[in-house]
Amino acid sequence: MRFLIFFTLFFSCTSAEIAQVAGSILQSQGPVTETEMKLGLKEALSNGLITAVMNNSKKDGYFKNSLIKIPFPEKAKMIKTTLDSLGMKSLTNKVTLSLNRAAEHAAIKAKPIFKSAISQLTFSDVLNIVQSNSPAATDFLKRTTSSQLMRAFSPEIQKSLNAVHATKYWTDVIGEYNKIPIVEKVNPDLNQYVTQLAINGLFKEIAKKEMGIRKNPAERTSQLLKRVFGQM
Repeated sequence: MRFLIFFTLFFSCTSAEIAQVAGSILQSQGPVTETEMKLGLKEALSNGLITAVMNNSKKDGYFKNSLIKIPFPEKAKMIKTTLDSLGMKSLTNKVTLSLNRAAEHAAIKAKPIFKSAISQLTFSDVLNIVQSNSPAATDFLKRTTSSQLMRAFSPEIQKSLNAVHATKYWTDVIGEYNKIPIVEKVNPDLNQYVTQLAINGLFKEIAKKEMGIRKNPAERTSQLLKRVFGQM
């Protein structure tokens, strides 16, 4: 039942509880206690979901992460190819960088939304998560938070797009491209594009962390995690 407490009790744990249990971990030979499970799974979640949110919100959290880096809009790929060939690669590179900066600025908005979703897990949700070998916890978060994330991220993304000059760079790109004779005019919605990929990136990182903790003993980086996950 590892993920029952993994999610539902995360936000009720205290540092005093951690200190109380930590001293007895190495000496204990019996079954893992409920308190140990609660604290171990809290730590696992801290190392996974919360870490993913915090890492993505740092500078280069998206831009230098090949798993989630936001590329130049696919629908406007011809624009990039054409302008790059005309010696304007620095301009299209500015667009790509600014899109990722906007996503990094918005990522922190996910934290309270995830916290709320975790607090509402039902027993049925827990059973489905526990019995799966897939990133079921991540799938649960996708199902229950995606629409909220879109609403929370969209205005923040727009604010960030303006702050990092993405809107200006994009206008410059479109302006240069539209000067070229006989080209098909393409102008994707930057806000929607970045918002969706920013959210997708969060879920990719969370799934990676979740599967690491489920499958890989090396991801259990403390004695508490080793004891809790090693006996389950």
